[in-house]
Amino acid sequence: LLKITTWGESHGGTVGVVIDGVPPRLNITQQDIQRDLDRRKPGQSSIVSPRRESDEASITSGLQSNVTLGTPLTILVANKDARPKDYEKISMAYRPS
Repeated sequence: LLKITTWGESHGGTVGVVIDGVPPRLNITQQDIQRDLDRRKPGQSSIVSPRRESDEASITSGLQSNVTLGTPLTILVANKDARPKDYEKISMAYRPS
């Protein structure tokens, strides 16, 4: 059973996920994660944000030499083009992700 916790805001400096319950000895690479992130990258179609973000994943825990350790997997994505002012008008609106 996996427990997935996401955190961060699109207008903040970083977003991320912690995936708990990943079994040990699975082969996972940053490129495996990046492939899916690239599918929803901002700035590439009219239905996503026009911001230019690299959306580059960084696996910071739970992995050693591309093999899972059985500990929580943490993946970070830095927002390099965060624009907090763009969200001021809708800051109190309900916006489900």
